[in-house]
Formats: sequence, structure tokens, C-alpha cells
Amino acid sequence: MSNIVNDKVIDKEKSILIMKTARILLKVCLIALVVCTPLISKTYYVATNGSDTNSGAKEFPFASLTKAASTSIAGDTILIRGGVYQISSTISLGSSSKSGTATNYYHVFAYPGEKPVFDFSKQTSSDGIKVNGSYWYLKGIESMYSTHNGIAVNGSYNIIENCVMHDNKNSGMQFGNGASYNKIINCDSYYNYDPPSGGNADGFAPKLDVGTGNYFYGCRAWQNSDDGWDGYLRPADNVTTVIENCWSFMNGYLKDGNQIATGNGNGFKMGGGDSSNKDSLRHNVTIKNSLCFDNRVKGYDQNNDRGTMVILNCTGFRNGSYNFSIPGKFRATNTATVKNCISYLSPGVNFISAVSQSTNSWNSPLSVSNEDFISIDTTGVRGARKPDGSLPDLKFLHLAPTSKLIDAGVDVGLPFNGKSPDLGAYEYGLETSIIEDKSLPAQFVLEQNYPNPFNPETTISYKIAPLSPTVGGTSVHVTLKVYDLLGREVATLVDEFEQPGNYIVIFSVETCRSKSLHSGIYFYRLQSGSYSDSKKMVLLK
Repeated sequence: MSNIVNDKVIDKEKSILIMKTARILLKVCLIALVVCTPLISKTYYVATNGSDTNSGAKEFPFASLTKAASTSIAGDTILIRGGVYQISSTISLGSSSKSGTATNYYHVFAYPGEKPVFDFSKQTSSDGIKVNGSYWYLKGIESMYSTHNGIAVNGSYNIIENCVMHDNKNSGMQFGNGASYNKIINCDSYYNYDPPSGGNADGFAPKLDVGTGNYFYGCRAWQNSDDGWDGYLRPADNVTTVIENCWSFMNGYLKDGNQIATGNGNGFKMGGGDSSNKDSLRHNVTIKNSLCFDNRVKGYDQNNDRGTMVILNCTGFRNGSYNFSIPGKFRATNTATVKNCISYLSPGVNFISAVSQSTNSWNSPLSVSNEDFISIDTTGVRGARKPDGSLPDLKFLHLAPTSKLIDAGVDVGLPFNGKSPDLGAYEYGLETSIIEDKSLPAQFVLEQNYPNPFNPETTISYKIAPLSPTVGGTSVHVTLKVYDLLGREVATLVDEFEQPGNYIVIFSVETCRSKSLHSGIYFYRLQSGSYSDSKKMVLLK
């Protein structure tokens, strides 16, 4: 009997020990789950009919971008619905303590297919939008009628894409406070004028106390009262800026087309200083594959820049003074290089002997005439951009098939067809859209959705690359579909031909073919020709 009792006691003790061990393991697992679970990014919405007392959900949007920005954290997305937002004070985005990281940006996007416009006409002072933080990504926003700059960039490593700045009372976009390594992609800046004289309003102004490493691609600046681009410095020195595939035209003219005498009226003013430092400050500027035409004074202008200046495969056309002008000294440790460029219909070029020139249209034995171009008609230069945000396709200043400027250049590291590069901004037979944009991968990319997990909707981004260098602008068939764990298709998000570029789509449980989707794992798949990629997302209800 005693043995039976002892066995029961031992069994009971074993059971208690097993239960205690199980509880400990459960606690350890729960702690590990909490520690290992990543932060869930959120999506907030802003709409003209919203309220800042709302939650920011799609059905209950905020009324202001300021509220959404203050609520969000790195990795979150703010989607702004279309419409005109009447703003009476500056919108500040981020700060030194509210910045993202290289892998976790703050996203501020126009809602796909819609156009949010920020009207600052009720404002009494300061800039329209200030990007004070770093690693913020703005896309699809329009800023107008600010009493100062349309967008002021004071942080670093930001991306500003497909944004428009116009009719502001200073520059469309200005950089300051050491702003560095920002990427400005496919943006337009025009009709900016600072009353009463108009002598300071530029399209894009990486000037004064700007930092280094800022990059412009696919941007346009026109009819700004001062310059299209202005790199004038005070007190910054020895900073670098790259401008690629950009257009600058009719700067120094007002919105109504009249000239303004007080503005400089240059297309690309590369640098310079004033007063005691006017002969010392260095802005190292590289301009590639760009157009500069019909500006009131000069096209590509040194001003009094003392830094390194590089101008490659650019076209200057019908500027009021010189198309290309580097007439002054620069430091012995710096250089000036102009190669594979075209100058047509202006007083020409103005260089000191220290400038390295070769294979330009003005270098013997070359010459230029109307017959070298398919068209010299500027119609459409202000026209709508392509669906991916890139510059419109025009015949303006593209080389004619019989042009003697084809294959007349020297290899400077840019893409080209034939035995040698052509002269000017456009390589014959090579689509502008495939000129390397170093801010974007030159390949198909399917991004991870955000937020993830999500409910009821999430954002999916993808990039479509050119099929090959010879067909860079040709559309390709793209499908983006969502499947459940059993491989059953639950939604088709994209099924159409698209141009190379960046795309954003919204997947909403409420709009898919089955609104009764359960919580769980789903897959989305991007297919285009031989390219295919899938990623996992989680729906939590």
C-alpha cells in the first residue's frame, strides 16, 4: 500500500513540475514573441473634409498634414487625398529628433491618382513646406502662393519626387542649414517671383548655406524671376551638386511673358559668392544631358564660381546672352570641363583658356544649323509629364537622322549608341528615360508592402525597368495579383501596359472580389515578361 501511495505522490510531483515548466516555457515564448515582433508601420490619411480630432484612418482622415506628420513615426505612410488645402501657416515636416533612417523613411505621398494642392495665399510669412527632418520621402505634392519658398529643404537624405512649386514669393525650392544628399526627382518649379524687385526667386536654389551631395534628375524650371538653378554660396564652400536630364528655360521673365530687369535671368547659375568672399567660394557642379534655352541672359553660367565645373552632353539654345559662359578664374586645384555640348542661336560661348573643351559644336570643324534637329519648336515643353512622372517626349532639339553631330563626341561615361557619343542632351536612338537615374535601381523591383500586418488596406510599390537600352521608353505588360495560402487569386491590382518608372497601388480588403477575407497570410506577385517576384503580407482583423 505504501508503494502505491508513494507512486501517486511522485506522479503528482511530476505533474506539478511539468505544469511549472510549461508555464515558464510559455512565458519565455511570449517574451520572445514580443521582443522579435517588428514595429507595425501605419498609414494615415489627410483629406479636405477631415478633422484633426479624427483617428487618421481612411474613413476618418485628418484635416491637416501637420497633424498627420506629428502623429506618424519612421516607417509610417501619410496618404493625402486630392483637393485644395487652404493653409495659413508653415507646414513643418520632421526635425533633428524626428527623422527616419536609410531603411525606414517617413512617407508623405499623394493618394494614388489624386492631386493634393497646398495653397498658402492666406499665409503672412515664412516658407510653405519646411522639410526639417532627414529621410523623409515626399511625392506628388503641389505648393503655391507661399510668402517665401514653396518648399524649403533643411534636412538631409530626403527624396522629393513629382512635386510642383509655383507662384511663390521666393524660390520654388530652396536648400539651407547644410541640407545634404537630397534627391529631387521629376519636379517642376515655375512662375516664382519675389516682389517688388524679383531678384531672388529661383526655380531650384541649392545656395547660400546649402550642404553637399544634392542631386537633381528630370526637373524643369521656367519663368522664375531670377534663375532656373542658382548655386550662389554664402557661407558654404566646397560643396557638390549634380544636375542631370533637367530643363531650364525662360527664366528672367514674368508669368505674363514680360522681361524683368532685376532678376539675373540665367538658366543654370553654377555658383559664386559676394563681398569679401566673392572670389573664393567653390561650388563643384556637374550638369549632364540637360537643356537650357530662351533664358533672358545666360544659359550655363559660371557667375563667379571658383569650384570645379563639369558640363557634359548639354544643349544651349537661343539664350539672350551666351549659351555657355565660364569667363572667370577658378582655383588652381579645381578644373572646368565642357564636352559633347551644342550651342545654337545665341552670341555663342565665352570661355577662358583654362577651360578644357573638346568635341563641342563650336569646336572646329563642327557647325550647327536647323537641319541638325528634328524640330526647334518649343511647343509642349511645359506639357504634362508621362504617367511615371518623367519628362514629356518631344521632338524639340532631338538630332535629325542626317545630323553631322551624331557620333561626333567622345566617351564621357554616359550611355550612347553607335561608334561614339552624339553631341547634345539627346543621344540619337536612345530614349531619354533610360539615361541612368542613380537614385533608382535600374531593374524590376517589388517592394515590401506597408503597413504589414495591415487592416483594411496596405500600400504596394514597384519599379518597372526598361527592357533594354535600345527600347527604354517602350511600355511592358505588367500584372500584380494577390493570392491566398492555397494559391487562389483574390485580387488583380494591375493588368495593363506601363512605361518604365515607379508605381504605387493600394490593396484594400473592402474593394477586392471577396470582402470576407480572413486574417492570415497572403501573397502578392508582380509579373512582367520573364521577371516575376512575390512577397508575403499579413492581414490582421
